Amino acid sequence: MTSVQFEPRPSDTVYNLGRVRTFARAAAAAGSSLVVFPEMCLLGYWHLTKLPTARLHELAQTASGQLVQEVTMLAQQIGIGVGAGFLETDTEGGLFNSYAVCLPDGTVHVHRKLHAFEHEAISSGDRYTVFDTPWGVRMAVLICWDNNLVENVRATALLGADILIAPHQTGGTNSVSPHGMKPIPLPLWESRHKNRETIEEAFRGRHGRGWLMRWLPARAHDNGLFLIFSNGVGRDDDEVRTGNAMIIDPYGQILTETWAAEDTAVTADLDLSLLTMATGRRWITGRRPELYGILTRRFGDERNPRDVRFSTTTPTPPARTPDVES
Repeated sequence: MTSVQFEPRPSDTVYNLGRVRTFARAAAAAGSSLVVFPEMCLLGYWHLTKLPTARLHELAQTASGQLVQEVTMLAQQIGIGVGAGFLETDTEGGLFNSYAVCLPDGTVHVHRKLHAFEHEAISSGDRYTVFDTPWGVRMAVLICWDNNLVENVRATALLGADILIAPHQTGGTNSVSPHGMKPIPLPLWESRHKNRETIEEAFRGRHGRGWLMRWLPARAHDNGLFLIFSNGVGRDDDEVRTGNAMIIDPYGQILTETWAAEDTAVTADLDLSLLTMATGRRWITGRRPELYGILTRRFGDERNPRDVRFSTTTPTPPARTPDVES
């Protein structure tokens, strides 16, 4: 399996598709069965937050449109699966942050981000995406913020996912949390060819890899699945993405990773025998679903993902009055 990080050009689908082709062919030549690209990589990402709705509709395509068709034909030509992110529109004019996994047999599985916050015109998806593959394993897709909510990854595991594809555009964001991510200065990226050590130190630091290590391995470990993390790298409008493409095994161990300040890829062979006795899978068999009704109860402080992402304060939750005995 191969995970790619690259710097998309805003709204330049020709260039971005070219990068996908280059890395996909290299992955196929290296013997990979699947190559995973970042969230919204065919269009670029953060600049979309500032575009008028009319322009988003001009840029969006259906799941059967030219962009996904091009990726599907590529997958068939090189004989491996290819996953790439795009802005989707449906027949009713809805907009979605979507991700297409195109398999070599021509099958396409499209996931719509469950917690979309990028633009008020972009809606959130309403279902999980878990599917069988030609390689005898089930895969799932969760896009960026989808992975932050522990319930989503557990849901894909319960639906039988062995491998979680996790495309992102993260790192270097300005988190409201005092101990969360903070921006990577643009001059560090722009001077990377002269001062590579400094930018890569930042990518390895608390606002890049350090942030990911707080939770990403736990998602793999606690649910007993492989996780393929792909991310943008470099300038993303007025922010800097930190790359850190990696592949994690079902024990939360990193099989391969990079903190290179450049477009690049990492590849790993997945030992599927690890799945059988993975700690997370054994824990799942000890679940007591009769206790978990509280997970689907509304407490009154639930908010739209966009409101959460762009809030500058942390709300005080309402008083809890659980009707259970301690």
